[in-house]
Amino acid sequence: MATPPKASTSQEIWFLTGSQGLYGDDVLHQVAHQSRQIAERLDAAERVPLRVVWKPVLTDTDAIRRLCQEATVSDDCVGVIVWMHTFSPAKMWIAGLSSLDRPVLHLHTQYNLSLPWSSIDMDFMNLNQAAHGDREFAHIEARLGVDRKIVAGHATDPRVVGRVADWARAAAGRQASRTLRLARFGDNMRDVAVTEGDKVEAQLRFGFSVNTYAVNDLVAVVDEVDDKAAAELADEYVESYDVVPALRPGGIRHDALLYAARQELGLRAFLTDGGFTAFTTNFEDLGGLRQLPGLAVQRLMADGYGFGGEGDWKTSALLRVMKVMGLGQPGGTTFMEDYTYHLGPGTPRILGAHMLEVCPSVAAARPRCEIHPLSIGGREDPVRLVFDASPGPALVVGLADLGDRFRLTANAVDVVAPSQPLPRLPVARAVWEPRPSLAESAESWLLSGAPHHTVLSSAVGRETLADFAAMTGVELLIIDENTTTEQFAKEIRWNAAYHRLAQAL
Repeated sequence: MATPPKASTSQEIWFLTGSQGLYGDDVLHQVAHQSRQIAERLDAAERVPLRVVWKPVLTDTDAIRRLCQEATVSDDCVGVIVWMHTFSPAKMWIAGLSSLDRPVLHLHTQYNLSLPWSSIDMDFMNLNQAAHGDREFAHIEARLGVDRKIVAGHATDPRVVGRVADWARAAAGRQASRTLRLARFGDNMRDVAVTEGDKVEAQLRFGFSVNTYAVNDLVAVVDEVDDKAAAELADEYVESYDVVPALRPGGIRHDALLYAARQELGLRAFLTDGGFTAFTTNFEDLGGLRQLPGLAVQRLMADGYGFGGEGDWKTSALLRVMKVMGLGQPGGTTFMEDYTYHLGPGTPRILGAHMLEVCPSVAAARPRCEIHPLSIGGREDPVRLVFDASPGPALVVGLADLGDRFRLTANAVDVVAPSQPLPRLPVARAVWEPRPSLAESAESWLLSGAPHHTVLSSAVGRETLADFAAMTGVELLIIDENTTTEQFAKEIRWNAAYHRLAQAL
């Protein structure tokens, strides 16, 4: 997942420029030249993860409608940036915007950075009219109820480029969600509420499809893995990680490492053949699997797959989407679970982990590959990677089905090193200090009804997550340094009123 996105994807952002025929061909040639330069400037920006493709200047209703329809049916276009270089009478945009099914970023910019005070004349004013051309366009966006992001400023401003980049990442995440296929191996953990949910509504809202397969369907693929291929992958493990002696070739537990390799190869084959980019497992339903998949799941997550433990398909899908949104960014993104608290002395902290399945993209150092008993599941000792997460700012994000809507809850946190070594906790883990404090964070999280399974990401920022929530029409609650439990409770009540009213309408 470390490959820069522009080099590895066909996805595009289309750059649409509005004008009109009133100004004559000479002005329209200048509009085309200048808007192309702005599009090329954004395309060349390293921070913008997708290609920005300039489209010819739009000056009439039919051209606008056709291009919006082309964007909607294009497999490559995941969003459009729209700018009114001059004045583009907005009634021309009604048919196009009404047919557009792609995220919209309204870039309120202009070609020149500074005004040429001593030479400015009416020719200059006629060419550089975005100040009121964009206001005309924004009115029809508001009248039509177009969900859009508005970014104001010059295209050379790093803040503007950064906000465009955040939105582009969210657009890529939305597209990943709409094409995501998720395989559940078995059902979810018995009697657990938060891992349940409405899969039909999820497909209507997000676009991803969720289907269940018998665990033994996977077992059949695992059992067919070639011994030589498993041995070669086990050798790769030895090269990539600090593998304990018992698991190395000749070690007394090397057969367990070979079986972990067999699991990974089988899982990869099953997911690849089915076009799946996310999956779940459940320790209560392992069929003929000898181990709960640990190392295999960790490595698949590192390659960008979504995963949820105990059949948690919502977190698995969210992880896949956030993997896509964080592609090429520093940091990592992983499946996570709040486990236990350090309430003092010192700053209160949360210790997060899972039984086995934490992605090594967040590792602070080269992981150790170890084997230990698992106290639940009733199978052979599973192989896993053991490490601490890298310190730094991050988001902890959960997706919950509230019955009448989905809710994203995000907590801004600071991942820190464990206060002391954890020699008897042989799993991958993260320790973090939630903002604004553990008490207010936990109270707010509980008020939200957010899940205990989450996605921890140091690669995806708040603005990208907010853009994704807006694009999908999903409620987003953010707990950060400015949160108070009292105000957060009010926000939940306001949101409930809004979403129920919106559904009635």
